[in-house]
Amino acid sequence: MLQAACLGGLVASGLGSTGCSLKRGQQYEAAAEETWHESDFTKGSDFYRELVRCATLAPSSHNTQPWTFKVQPGAISVLPDYSRRCPQVDPDDHHLFVSLGCAAENLSIAASAAGLHGRVSFQDGCRMEFEPAIRESTALFHAIAHRQCSRCEYDGMQMGTAELKLLEESGTSDSVNVLLLTDRRKVESLLEFVAQGNRAQMGNRAWMQELEHWIRFNETEAVDSRDGLYSRTSGNSETSRFLGSLYLRVTMAAASQTKTDVRNIRSSAGIAVFTSEANNPRNWFEAGRAYERFALQATALGIRTAFINQPVEVLNLRPQFASWLGIVGRRPVLVVRFGHGPAMPRSLRRPLAQVIA
Repeated sequence: MLQAACLGGLVASGLGSTGCSLKRGQQYEAAAEETWHESDFTKGSDFYRELVRCATLAPSSHNTQPWTFKVQPGAISVLPDYSRRCPQVDPDDHHLFVSLGCAAENLSIAASAAGLHGRVSFQDGCRMEFEPAIRESTALFHAIAHRQCSRCEYDGMQMGTAELKLLEESGTSDSVNVLLLTDRRKVESLLEFVAQGNRAQMGNRAWMQELEHWIRFNETEAVDSRDGLYSRTSGNSETSRFLGSLYLRVTMAAASQTKTDVRNIRSSAGIAVFTSEANNPRNWFEAGRAYERFALQATALGIRTAFINQPVEVLNLRPQFASWLGIVGRRPVLVVRFGHGPAMPRSLRRPLAQVIA
C-alpha cells in the first residue's frame, strides 16, 4: 500500500496532458461519481450486490483490488485473487490479506446498515454468514463512500485528545494494537526508516517495474482499467505512458521520494502504526479490519489518512523498525499518517461483474 507520491516528479518535469481524452477529466469524474456514492438499503431487494460494491471501496496495495467475492444464499465470501498480488512491494502477501480485511470490514458495516449481522470465519479468506438484525446506519457506514487515501500535504495542525482517543479505540481489537505517534521528536526519528526504505525499494529494478505497471499515467488508462494508481489522485499531471515511463526510469531517485515523504509526514498530525500479535494471514486480515475502522472513523471526523509503509515493506528493515517501536513479539503491519488536509481525486474500482465469481 505504498503511497503514490513517487509520481510527484511528473509535475516538476513539466510533462502535461497529451490529450488522451477529448473531454479531459469529464470521463473520469463520471466514473468516480458512479463508484463513490452512499448506499440506500431501504430501497430495492438486491442487497448482496450492493454490499459487495461497498466492500470494493476498501483500499489495496497499488489499488490492485486483489479480491474475488463469492455470493451465496445467506453468505458472501471475500477471497484472495493472487493474480493481482504485488510480489515486490508485498513479498509475503501481508498487504493482500490486509486488503481483504479492509473489504470485509466495509462489508460488515454495510450489512448492519442493511439490517443484517455478519458472522465472520477465516480460512485463506473470509466467509461472512448473515442473519437478520436491527438496521444500524452508523457514522462509519456513511464514511465508506467518502474515505480515501489523501496522498498530499496536510495542514500541520495537532489534534485534540478526544479525537485521538476515538482513533485509537477504533483501530484496536483483540489481536491488533495501534500506536499513535504524535511526539515530534519521535516522528522525526521515523523519517530515517522511511529514507532507508526508499533507498532499498527504488534501488530495486524489479520493484520499480512493478510500480510502473500499476501506474495509470492518464485518464484513458485509468478509466479503461479502473484500477492502479492514477496520477491525478496524487495531485500530479497527466502524460502518455511512454513519457511517464521514461521519466520514472531515467530520473526517479530515492532522494526525491524521501524529500516528498518528509514534507508530507511533517505536515501530518501524527503517525499510526498497526501491530498484530502474530505474523500470519489471519492476523494481517484482522489488522486490515482494524485499519479500516480507523480510516472510517477518521473520515467521519474530517481527518485524512495516507500510507507510509516503507518501514514494514522492506524485509530486513522491519525488525529494526519493530525494535525502535519497542514492541516485543508483535509484527508491525501498517504505517499510516493522519491529519487535516484537502480532498483529492478519488480512485476507481473495477465493475462488480469482474469481482463477483
